[in-house]
Amino acid sequence: MGIEDANTEVEVDSLPAPDEEAQSEKPPVRFGWLVGVMIRCMLNIWGVILFLRLSWLTSQAGIVLMWLIILMSTIVTTITALSVSAIATNGRVISGGTYFMISRSLGPEIGAPIGLVFSFANALACALNTVGFAEVVRDLLKDFDAVMVDDINDVRIVGVVTVTLLLLISLAGMEWEASAQMVFFAALMLSFSNYLVGTFLPMPKEKQALGVFSYQVDILVANLTPDWRGPEGNFFRTFAVFFPSATGILSGVNICGDLRDPMSAIPKGTLFAIFFTTLSYLGIALTSGKSACTVRDASGNITDFIGNNTEGCIGLGCRYGWNFTECIKSQSCEYGLANNINLSGFYYFITLGVFAASLSSALGFLVSAPKIFQCLCKDKIYPYIFFFAKDYGKNDEPLRAYVLCFIIAVAFILIAELNTIAALISNFFLCSYGLINFSCFHASITNSPGWRPAFKYYSKWTALFGAVISFVLMFLFTWWAALVTFSIIIFLFGYVQYNKPQVNWGSSVQASTYNMALSYSVSLSGVEDHVKNFRPQCLVLTGPPNKRPALVDFVGSFTKHISLMICGDILTEDRKNRAENATDWLVKWLNQRKVRSFYTPFISDSLRVGVQYLLQASGLGKLKPNTLVMGFKANWRESSPESIEDYINTIYDTFDSNYCLCILRMMDGQDVLDQFDFEGSSDQVQTVFQTNQGKKNIDVYWIADDGGLTLLVPYLLTRRKKWGRCKVRVFIVGDEQNMEDRRNEYVCRECRPFRLHDEQQDGVGLQELRQTYPWKISDKEFEAFKPKVSFYFRLVYYIPQSDCPSVLYMAWLDTLTSGLHCPVVLIRGNQQNVLTFYCQ
Repeated sequence: MGIEDANTEVEVDSLPAPDEEAQSEKPPVRFGWLVGVMIRCMLNIWGVILFLRLSWLTSQAGIVLMWLIILMSTIVTTITALSVSAIATNGRVISGGTYFMISRSLGPEIGAPIGLVFSFANALACALNTVGFAEVVRDLLKDFDAVMVDDINDVRIVGVVTVTLLLLISLAGMEWEASAQMVFFAALMLSFSNYLVGTFLPMPKEKQALGVFSYQVDILVANLTPDWRGPEGNFFRTFAVFFPSATGILSGVNICGDLRDPMSAIPKGTLFAIFFTTLSYLGIALTSGKSACTVRDASGNITDFIGNNTEGCIGLGCRYGWNFTECIKSQSCEYGLANNINLSGFYYFITLGVFAASLSSALGFLVSAPKIFQCLCKDKIYPYIFFFAKDYGKNDEPLRAYVLCFIIAVAFILIAELNTIAALISNFFLCSYGLINFSCFHASITNSPGWRPAFKYYSKWTALFGAVISFVLMFLFTWWAALVTFSIIIFLFGYVQYNKPQVNWGSSVQASTYNMALSYSVSLSGVEDHVKNFRPQCLVLTGPPNKRPALVDFVGSFTKHISLMICGDILTEDRKNRAENATDWLVKWLNQRKVRSFYTPFISDSLRVGVQYLLQASGLGKLKPNTLVMGFKANWRESSPESIEDYINTIYDTFDSNYCLCILRMMDGQDVLDQFDFEGSSDQVQTVFQTNQGKKNIDVYWIADDGGLTLLVPYLLTRRKKWGRCKVRVFIVGDEQNMEDRRNEYVCRECRPFRLHDEQQDGVGLQELRQTYPWKISDKEFEAFKPKVSFYFRLVYYIPQSDCPSVLYMAWLDTLTSGLHCPVVLIRGNQQNVLTFYCQ
């Protein structure tokens, strides 16, 4: 990578500007890997802990365990960086940083909660670093007896003024922010040099009184082992205090929209930043961190020098002529390694380093939080936040989000009690690390053809290890904060899962769902059917589903969450040229109605032929329909004879295909839309199957044992909340002669327009009539089927024969279901036992 990549870069348009105004506009600023990622990450990793807490941590844990803590933190951050690099090089990365990566990998359900929580955590981290800076300023003012109000209010005043100045730098644009970060970086380098030089300078008695001596082997050996002190003195508490120093590795990722080449800059800059900061922490913990030349406890009193008189003296200082026994016994020592003594060539350079570390981190978090939040707002996952999605200027700056982050930071600066929030912040960052690693692992195991990152130096197993260790550390650090973090994530996850945003980002969850569905479907193929596992898997002839919502709701009432439902739509000649997006509209309509169903349009010359193909081809393996559901042809009297023949033959084909059959008749008919081409309608018409039925009856007239489907469907209906209080009543109808006579008379009236009356015609006329009207019922056929009329009406059950005229059969069905002011379902099983009673 050349020098040009290491600095701020401006992409200049090579085409001539069309006018003077266009020529005056500057292209957006884009950063290379050094300025945009590496230095930014290093500045956020080198926080106030490096100067104010590292010596105390080393005193507690000892050099060996402190190195172990540093290396363990590095392992977590390095694995996360490898996962980030893999995700970042798998496709185009735009603004949004961590949120963009997780959401595009695991989907909006996981990405959106993390984006919201992580942007909030960055805003709080800005407040924390600002408060750290304000406390140092307050202490410095105390040295000059300059107190504004009191300790707490001085921190608030300095903190608010500081974060306001940082906001102004951010609002000025990325050029100003980058320039400020470079100034902070130079200040840190100067502070490091001064820090290192201070350990080699001769130690006067004033320094020795503070416990600081020249490099000594015995001091180094004594400081190798831990010396836990206080109720918080343990390994994991020390680890938890240090770990926030490792939370800056995503700083470059968070401004990925401002990078010239994110796919190259993110891996290179992040890994180099981790490498150099790890070396610095290890070196400072051993050398410049005073571990090899500073005893743990010292009084700071020059009168404690005793020379060679070491009688009754306790502590390592006795070997160098200093008696710190009194403060060691009373545990009142104010100086030494355990009390954060600063060692440097010039003290105020350390203060400069603290200023640079805290301000650079605060500025970095103040820039990161709005950019993440802006990307989340643009995706419209959560309501009422799209206001903050607006961008300004050539770099699409989220000015509104900057102001929001500023308000949050000021609010927590004014609280000035951030110890509890600090624990939450560490958990938020760890949770993000864990999900980034899990995203990489999940994308790897799905074997999706779309997962092909250019960065090859990662492993799905190390990514899984990084995810597990991140989640484990959350509970080991602060268990209650981990529970709060997961509770927030689960709540936000549930909201997104319930609303189901209409986005398609090709996430690994989609790939995993496909893999599982395919695997389970194949495994089911080797399992024999059993009556206990029978499910009415329905192919529903809805046409456009929004045209017949009652039919959709009826089937959805007993198939939802338990079995397959396919809405079949036969596109005949008059509907072949429908709108191109009709299928998308109808699927959207089903989703809005919360009906779990597939939608399958099929082009055919006639209803019967289309249904024949659907009966044969629908489904996959065991996920294949076994029941055909259709609406009653209420307008059969006005329909053409060919359409009636088509309808009845479809019923015959259903039985021939060994399917069960359900025919639904509504008292007001099925259709709610007059035009077939009105498929783009999203209107949700309420039907009886969506309303609460209360304590009503579901009457079942069960005459013949066809396997039990006639009883199973009503039972499944009562499992729904809206039908749960209904009572199922089963009737077996007797053979009252007067009832049969009335029904026979009704059939005669219904069939009268379709009678041939061939007995009144001569031979030639009769033959012509039969050729002209083949669908009409002859007197001979009518008399032949009269006994069957009586028999099947007595049983309220009929299995049609192929020699039965279609009009006559429609008349029978109409007679059976007419005059009823409630939904009526005609059900016939396929002789397959579907009730567990049969397997006893």
